[in-house]
Amino acid sequence: MRKLLLFLLCLSISHAGAAQDKPKLFLVGDSISLYYTPYLKADIANTFSFSRKASPGMEVTAGTIDDPKGNGQDSRLVLSYLRTRYAEADFHPDVVMVNCGLWDIRRNPKTNEIVVGTDEYKSNLVAIADLVHSKGAKMIWIDTTPVDDARHNSLSKSFFRFNADVKTYNGIADGFFAERHVPIVDLYTFTSQLGPGHVIDHVHFDESTRALQAAFIAGYLESWQQSSSGAGR
Repeated sequence: MRKLLLFLLCLSISHAGAAQDKPKLFLVGDSISLYYTPYLKADIANTFSFSRKASPGMEVTAGTIDDPKGNGQDSRLVLSYLRTRYAEADFHPDVVMVNCGLWDIRRNPKTNEIVVGTDEYKSNLVAIADLVHSKGAKMIWIDTTPVDDARHNSLSKSFFRFNADVKTYNGIADGFFAERHVPIVDLYTFTSQLGPGHVIDHVHFDESTRALQAAFIAGYLESWQQSSSGAGR
């Protein structure tokens, strides 16, 4: 009996050690990310300790996807949120994975004014990257997913979005993060290649697409982690 207890104790310590050894990955992103989060969390459970911007016990539904307690929203809010979190003594992720763009490119249907202009968007991304790296964490960027102009703007009356803006803002992000050697998950191209028919409302994707997006990101993370570990040897 004593030997069995010792074995179970060693096994417990081993599992605890393995859990502690997993790098802590923190995600802040828009509603697209909220929808693929359950799949991503499961896909990377063995390699990362995952958490994200969200309220405790928050259930993601059509009524909660825009809640700023979980949704990263635009680049201004992401920067403000990360500054607030980093002021907390217990916030010290190893990897911060960020996406913002869909909320930045919202346009007023009457004036065509965009919420966050290109110069400010670039400035916010610079500040986000500087903040994360100043805290000793690694950063990973996720590109914004595509928008179907006709579908989106026929269903959304309070603001419009255009895929041309998605491409422009992804280009800004990709150019900057490539210069900084920040890994980029090209979720835009991956999602585009799945073809039409996967959008369930103005901009969100069906369950099968969410699962595929999560698997794509998880595969990227696994490859990135292996290459990072190899570079460190």
